Amino acid sequence: MNETIKKIWMDFNAELKGFILRKVKDESIADDILQEVFLKIIDNQDKISETKNTQQYIYAIARNTTTDHFRDARKIRELKNEEVYFTEEEKTSLNTAIAECCIKPFIAQLPAKYQQALIKTEFENISQIDLAKQLNISYSGAKSRVQRGKEKLKELIVECCNFPSDKYGNLQPTDTKNCTC
Repeated sequence: MNETIKKIWMDFNAELKGFILRKVKDESIADDILQEVFLKIIDNQDKISETKNTQQYIYAIARNTTTDHFRDARKIRELKNEEVYFTEEEKTSLNTAIAECCIKPFIAQLPAKYQQALIKTEFENISQIDLAKQLNISYSGAKSRVQRGKEKLKELIVECCNFPSDKYGNLQPTDTKNCTC
């Protein structure tokens, strides 16, 4: 590191961090921005050596870098809040892909009578009334078979992926990927 940069670091490091910290109010973010400021100082050391007021130039870099941080954070929030719209064809294609890679392997682990009930009603779009006729069982028997199949499927997924649930057994959202399967 050349002497100019060392001097700037020694003279302005603590002041710049305080300046940035007052704006972002988070120590780790302030450290990240400060590091970025000094990278820009290193990249622009030729211009800094030519300036009449080094402090003013460095603070301008810090101010602009902090502003960029907030601008980038706002863009990220906007992207997270932006709704994504799919056409019906895209939805169908996406649902099919999810079913093939994620759901059907779990269904394959179920006893045959539940596999059959779920595949026919959920993927082949056969009504439960028609399922009852095909299997020569009562309508309430078909409904029970589908419902039990769904419960067993849920148990397999929860067991594999360790999803948290509320006191009623409803799955809760999670940021962590707990799957072991």
